[in-house]
Amino acid sequence: MIKTIAKIGNSQGIIFDSALLQLARLKVGDEVNVEVHRGGTITVAPIVPMPPREEITSLIKDTMKQYSRTMKRLA
Repeated sequence: MIKTIAKIGNSQGIIFDSALLQLARLKVGDEVNVEVHRGGTITVAPIVPMPPREEITSLIKDTMKQYSRTMKRLA
């Protein structure tokens, strides 16, 4: 896909249309990591936040409860 760098206020940028955002699973407000590589290649990658500690703990407890017999046999 070819995009043109546009003037946006006092800056320059690339406008991502909704189809491109959808393909990249991005939405307005998402944080991305932008890297410039040797040779001038630019990559834009979404930053996937870590789930809260409580959510991880809850998932582990649920899994242990659900598979308690299996876990005991493996131990």
